[in-house]
Amino acid sequence: MLYLVFYDITSDGLREKVADFLKRKGLSRVQFSVFLGNLNSSRVRDVESGLRMYYRERKEGERFNVLIVPVTEVQFKQRVVIGEVREESANVLW
Repeated sequence: MLYLVFYDITSDGLREKVADFLKRKGLSRVQFSVFLGNLNSSRVRDVESGLRMYYRERKEGERFNVLIVPVTEVQFKQRVVIGEVREESANVLW
């Protein structure tokens, strides 16, 4: 199943670590703070576990919010894009 991962992280360094982590896990950036990937349940748990590790690294007062949302391919293909499409990787499902 496809998963969208959205994040709002105030620390530049931590935000870069999270983005690099998501790329290593096979997700593709579709917006500056949004990644998309085709993940099975085991990989979703792995991504969640890794993100919780980064959450524990945050400093007090730093914002660190992540949403992991399952979407079907049909739902994703019905999305509405206003503005430019961001294509960072060949495996993005545009």
